[in-house]
Amino acid sequence: MTRYARQISVPELGPAGQDRLRAARVLVIGAGGLAAPVLQYLAGAGAGFLRVVDPDRVARSNLHRQTLFAEADADARRPKVLAAAERIAALNGDCRIEPVADSLRPGNVARLCAGVDLVLDCADSFAVSYVLSDHCRAAGLPLISASVVGTDGYCGGFCGPAPSLRAVFPDLPQRLGSCAEDGVLGPAVGIVGAVQAQMALAVLTGLQPSPLGRLVTVAALTLRFGGFRFDGAAEPEGQARFIDPAELAETDFIVDLRAPEEGPLPHPAARRLDPAGIGPGMPLPAPGQRAVLCCRSGFRSWQAADRLARLWDGDIALVALGDATGEPE
Repeated sequence: MTRYARQISVPELGPAGQDRLRAARVLVIGAGGLAAPVLQYLAGAGAGFLRVVDPDRVARSNLHRQTLFAEADADARRPKVLAAAERIAALNGDCRIEPVADSLRPGNVARLCAGVDLVLDCADSFAVSYVLSDHCRAAGLPLISASVVGTDGYCGGFCGPAPSLRAVFPDLPQRLGSCAEDGVLGPAVGIVGAVQAQMALAVLTGLQPSPLGRLVTVAALTLRFGGFRFDGAAEPEGQARFIDPAELAETDFIVDLRAPEEGPLPHPAARRLDPAGIGPGMPLPAPGQRAVLCCRSGFRSWQAADRLARLWDGDIALVALGDATGEPE
């Protein structure tokens, strides 16, 4: 217990909290910038088991914020989860690591979430966040989700006994930022990742007040923190859900919103439409048919679903097809 003596001496934690940490099983989706502080702090604190999921490889352009990795990892194009598992094992041999070199999808979310006490969304992908939130709400699992673009970010405690991500963010902005397009500062990611780690420790050890039902905002450039509680937020009804590409069926009304150069049609029954063509005058699904809107990241599909719902009151599903390698944006 010498290793954790300084931590155990915090009155709110104590030996009982340390025991809960040692027994904790945590799923971390993403092994990049947010996961760097999250994994190091959870492993350093003595979390018993971490399942880490990420399909990507280490790249030099990400090293400024993905501080778990070294230049040698980038030169060797090592899978992030394997490099992260090696670093965490060296940090604390008491922590068991299960690296999973795969992307999270609607088709595998239940399997990846099986047997864990807490889910951490470090993927910084809006489609992944909503897939996780929908599953965690149904399964009663707490979810700590965070996102950073540029110098601003947020971290929130969702699901479990708290409202879901959809209750706080039922609508998407007109444009989604991304690290590739808008850039991102490493310390901003580190700050939000540290908040995410603190929220995770609070949930796992039962610290009060609970971070579930709370959103924290960070403006790193001006060093301003904000936030609010959303314990009573209502769950939106009738919103389109993401499904796995493998669930596409011949009987579906399948629309691919991508340009031809973005990839082949996802199903023989699919038709290609420009997103601007989703509106009055478009062909509509037959009564009782399911409409499935597909695009690369899910953003165009979400926007198109809002427009289609004004014309047609049937079932609408979304698919994020990913890029040429099959990974979401």
